[in-house]
Amino acid sequence: EEVSREQYFQFKDPVDAEGGPLRAVRDAARVLRGMLNKRSEQRAGFSIAQVLMDTTRSVDRPDLSPAFWADLTHLFLALTGRVEVAPWIPGEPTPGLQGRDAAIERSGRLDLLWEHVQGRMQRFPDGLSRESRDRRLGREREVAAALGGTPEDFEDWRWQVANVLKDPTRLARVVPLSDPEREAIAPLTLHRLPFGVTPYYASLMDDEVDAGRDRALRAQVIPPGDYVRDMVESRDQRQCAFDFMLERDTSPVDLVTRRYPAIAILKPYNTCPQICVYCQRNWEIDQAMDPAALASPESIDDAIAWIRDHPSVREVLVTGGDPLALADGPLLDILQRVAAIPHVDMIRIGTRTPVTLPMRITPELASRLGALREPGRRDVCVVTHVQHPYEVTPRMVTAIERLRRQGITVLNQLVYTLHVSRRFEAASLRMLLRRIGIEPYYTFLPKGKEELAAYRVPLARLVQEQAEEARLLPGSRRTDEAVYNVPGLGKNYLRAFQHRADAGDVHAGRQ
Repeated sequence: EEVSREQYFQFKDPVDAEGGPLRAVRDAARVLRGMLNKRSEQRAGFSIAQVLMDTTRSVDRPDLSPAFWADLTHLFLALTGRVEVAPWIPGEPTPGLQGRDAAIERSGRLDLLWEHVQGRMQRFPDGLSRESRDRRLGREREVAAALGGTPEDFEDWRWQVANVLKDPTRLARVVPLSDPEREAIAPLTLHRLPFGVTPYYASLMDDEVDAGRDRALRAQVIPPGDYVRDMVESRDQRQCAFDFMLERDTSPVDLVTRRYPAIAILKPYNTCPQICVYCQRNWEIDQAMDPAALASPESIDDAIAWIRDHPSVREVLVTGGDPLALADGPLLDILQRVAAIPHVDMIRIGTRTPVTLPMRITPELASRLGALREPGRRDVCVVTHVQHPYEVTPRMVTAIERLRRQGITVLNQLVYTLHVSRRFEAASLRMLLRRIGIEPYYTFLPKGKEELAAYRVPLARLVQEQAEEARLLPGSRRTDEAVYNVPGLGKNYLRAFQHRADAGDVHAGRQ
């Protein structure tokens, strides 16, 4: 998007004191070196070197998509320095200015810069504005009435769970759908693919389908046609087809995943009130609120005993599925048994209920979770997943405040998809999250899951966002830790190269 000098400013020559293209050349070379690494090729089962060789020989590669060639093209453009890196200070300062005069001019330029950033962020509406609140109030009444409920029912999380929209035809009764959306979700019931939307979350979707305010919300629960086809074709071998992270190779006992030295994942409840299209565990999640989703007492006993027998495990992430979809009794029984293990000093709870079912965070539940904390001995934190400012509502604010008043830290993991990747779209979310008491934690880019091709964003876009926001946003709200997944290796920090280096380099400390 172009603006005139009078409206804004013109960027300096990209070759400046900040490094400009020279920094891009360095980083691109580093990336290419990792891609050409033999260990990387073995892990990925794919050779960039072979692609380059085939290209020089004019060998046809129909297996490679336009997106692949676009990524490779931009990588080589960066290698040759043909990239424009905008500096963070607008325009050239007046020659000779120093001291207070220079500071005043600089401050004026920064005001212009923030005005530009703010203008971009304001393109993305949130759910706390008066317009959004009025719109949602009307939608809540519509949804409750369509499901035979009252406004009082709508406030009850048990009613919400009992009325999860598991059938696309029921969703269509309460959410206006476009023709492509109807076509995509029609086969879900026939093939028993996981699907579910809470009545509350359905009320966040607008009556005006083409308005675009809720596009990120719809994309979370309404899959595209390609995704549905891939899931149907592999429905009898979902684990082999979709377990991209190879959790089957990191589960020493049922219900436990251990990929890192000091943390283990406990998965006692294998369902959610709402199913995310891009769920990393789409290969094992049962139908929404499946009555048989809670693991057997024997399996839970064995899993907790395994954790107790491994004192190197200091932190337990209780996830699933969504454990907070359980009733208080079974949920707290599991959490209290984990808290009783002497060497566990952090319990992390992975849940989307503050977003999809905020009324679940009752004052009593928040108090019981807070009681698991023992300052100096054991802490408790909640990791949730807010995807877009339009999801943030007064009910979510209330739920988060109840947790924080109990001393519970609330962190956010943003899944970085096409639908939240416009410039400053994620930034507007992080600015809002800090205001309501949620700390940005991860920006997670899901790579490699073929059924999610329509959601994919190049890593370069995330790198661009980090570089752009490094000095544009306040430190507590700029791009959080960027991670992506590697087959069988888990989440990898974008800033770390240890998993893309030769084994000898790693051991020698040269990663």
